[in-house]
Amino acid sequence: MTDTLPATIDPEGGALALPSGASAPEDRAAPLGVFSRPKTKTGWRSWVSTVDHKKIGIMYGATAIFFFIIGGSEALLIRAQLWAPRQHLLSAEAYNQVYTMHGTTMVFLVVMPIGAAFANYLMPLQIGARDVAFPRINAFSFWCFVCGGLFLNTSWFLGGGADGGWFMYAPNSGVIYSPTHGIDFWNLGLIIAGIASLTGAVNLIVTVLNLRAPGMGLMKMPVFTWMTLVTQFLLLFAIPVITAAQFLLLFDRQFGANFFNVKEGANPLLWEHLFWIFGHPEVYLMILPAFGLVSDMLPVFSRKPIFGYPFIVFSGVAIGFMGWGVWAHHMFVSGIGPVSVMVFSLTTMFIAVPTGVKILNWTATMWGGKLKFDTPMLFCIGLITMFTIGGLSGVTHSVAPADTQQTDTYYIVAHFHYVLFGGAFLGFMGGFYFYWPKVFGYMLSETLGKWNFWLMLLGFNLTFGPMHILGLQGMSRRVYTYDANYGFDVWNKIATVGAFTLAASVAFFLFNIFYSYKKSKTMEKPGPDPWDARTIEWMIPSPTPEYNFDPIPTVTHLDEFWYRKYGETEDGRLVRVAATEDVCQPVHDADVHLPAPSYWPLVTAVSLPIIAYGLIFSLWLCIIGGLVLITGLWGWVTEHPDDPDAAHHGDHDPGEHTPGDEHDAALDATSDAGTEPSVTTDAETEAAPVG
Repeated sequence: MTDTLPATIDPEGGALALPSGASAPEDRAAPLGVFSRPKTKTGWRSWVSTVDHKKIGIMYGATAIFFFIIGGSEALLIRAQLWAPRQHLLSAEAYNQVYTMHGTTMVFLVVMPIGAAFANYLMPLQIGARDVAFPRINAFSFWCFVCGGLFLNTSWFLGGGADGGWFMYAPNSGVIYSPTHGIDFWNLGLIIAGIASLTGAVNLIVTVLNLRAPGMGLMKMPVFTWMTLVTQFLLLFAIPVITAAQFLLLFDRQFGANFFNVKEGANPLLWEHLFWIFGHPEVYLMILPAFGLVSDMLPVFSRKPIFGYPFIVFSGVAIGFMGWGVWAHHMFVSGIGPVSVMVFSLTTMFIAVPTGVKILNWTATMWGGKLKFDTPMLFCIGLITMFTIGGLSGVTHSVAPADTQQTDTYYIVAHFHYVLFGGAFLGFMGGFYFYWPKVFGYMLSETLGKWNFWLMLLGFNLTFGPMHILGLQGMSRRVYTYDANYGFDVWNKIATVGAFTLAASVAFFLFNIFYSYKKSKTMEKPGPDPWDARTIEWMIPSPTPEYNFDPIPTVTHLDEFWYRKYGETEDGRLVRVAATEDVCQPVHDADVHLPAPSYWPLVTAVSLPIIAYGLIFSLWLCIIGGLVLITGLWGWVTEHPDDPDAAHHGDHDPGEHTPGDEHDAALDATSDAGTEPSVTTDAETEAAPVG
C-alpha cells in the first residue's frame, strides 16, 4: 500500500517531501497531450496551470479589479440615469437589471474576491508556510470564481441580466414576475462562485491550523491572519445557507416546485430569512480582512505595537459570532412580530461594541506614535473615519421606529456603502499600496498615491453623503426616476458628480500602476523591507521567491521580524540591534520541493458553467458538462501531486550541503547583532502541502 501514497506523505507517518531520486508510482500514469504536466515557469501556461498561492492571489486581485470596472460602469449608468428628473437614459427594465448586477458584482465578484486575494497571497507568508494546505484545491477555487463571474455576466448577451435586486426576494424572483433567464444566470453563477468560496475556506482554515511556522502559537499570529481565519469560518457556515436557498429557487424556476409559491401555501419570508442569515455574516466576512490589514499596517506607520492585541483579536472573533444574531434587522417591516423586532434591535445594538473596540484600539495605536503619513497610512485613517460614520448610521437601524422610516430609502444605500466602500475597499486600497513592493518588487508612486487617496475620499463622500439626506427626504431606493417637484434633483446631481469623481480616482490608481511600472525599470529596487515592517513576510526577498522561505523561520514573538531588528535598553528606549540585510533572508537559487502545477483544477471548474448552461437551455449540455467534470476529476486523481522530474530540497552534491551549514550561516549573519538565530531542521524545510 505504501507505493500508492502521495509523494509528500511519509509511509512512516509524516508529511515529507518526495525523496531525492524517487519516482512517481507506475500505476499513476501521467496525463498526455495538451494536459500533460506543464514544465515552463513563465508565460501564460504557467499562470493557467499554477497552484502557487502567490500567483493565485495575484490572479484573484486582477480578476476582482476587472469585475470592479464592470460593476463601477454599472454604477455610473445608475447615477447618470438619476442625474435629473424624468431621465430616459435607461428604461425601467434596463435600470432594474443594471442595479441588480451592480450590487451582485460588487459584493460577490469584487469585495469578497479582493479579500481572497490578500488571504491567498499573504496568509501563508505571515505564518511562515511554503504554500497552502491543498494547492490544487486552491487553484480549483480560483477558477470556479472566474467561471461563476463570467457565467453570470454572459446573461447580458443571452437575454438580459437579473432584475430582482442583488437580494433576489421571493416571489419576485419566480418565473411569474421574472420570466426571462436573467435570474437563472444569477442563481447558477452564484452557486458556482459559492463553491469557490467554500472550498477556499476549508483550504485556508486547514492551512492556518496546520502549517504555521515552528513556535508560532495562535496568539503570535498577525491580526490579518486572525481575521482571515474568522472570515473563512464565516464562509464555511454561511455559504451552505445561501446555497440551500438558491437550490430551492432553482427547483422553483426550473422544475416547477413550490417552495416560494404563495398560491400553493408557501411562505416567501423563507427566502428572506435564508438570504439574510447568510447576508449579514457576509457583511463581516467582507470587512474583516480589511480590518486585519489595517491592524497590521497601523503599527508600522505609528512606530509602535498594535494597542491591545488580544482585544483586537477577540473583538474580531466576537464580531464573527454575533454576526449570526442580527439578520432580522433587515426584516423589521416584513411582519415578523414585535418580540422578534425587540430581540434583533438589541442584538444590533450589542454588535456595535466589538466594532467600537477595534476603532478604539486603532486610535490608541496611533496615539503617541511617531506617525508617518504615507499612502497606506492615509487609507487606514480613511477607513477608520468612514467606517465610523457607516457604523453610526447602522446603529440607527437598531431603533425599530427609525428603521421603519429608513427601510427601502437611500439612507440604507448610504449606510451600506459607507460600511463596505468606506470600510472594506479603503482598507484594501491601503493594502495594495503597502504590499505592492512585496508582490511585484517595485513601489507605487507616493505622490500619485496621495492624489489617489484624496480624490477617492472626495468622490466617495460626494457620492454617498448626500444619499443620507435623500433617504431622510423620502427618496426610495431602486426607483429609476423621480418627479422634479420632490426636491431630489440637487442632491442627486451632487451624488452623480461624486460618482464620476470616484471613477476618476480608480482610473488614477490604474495609471499609477502603469506609471510606476515604467519608472521601476530605471529606479533602485526597494529591497525586502521598504516600510521597516514588523511581520515575517517582510524578511524574505521582494518580489517573493517561489519557495517563500528558506529556511522556514522559528517564531518567538508576536511581530517576530521587528524583534529581530530592534530591542530595548534598560530604560525602555528602542534601539536597533541588527541591520535589515542581516535579518532578511538572501536571494538564492534554492532547490526547494514545491507542489507541481496542473491543468486539471481548471478543467474541473470549466465543467460547472457548461452544466449550468445546460440547466437553462438544453440538458444535452449538462451531459457534456458532466463528461468534462468526470474527465477533470479523473485527471486530477490520476495525476500525481508531485512532479518526479522536479528538483527537491536536499538534491545537493555530496559535501556541498550538510544540516549544520544553515546553522553556521545563521550564526554568521546574526553574530554582530547579538541576536539568537532561528534555524529549522531539514525535515521542517522539506515539509510541503499536498492538494
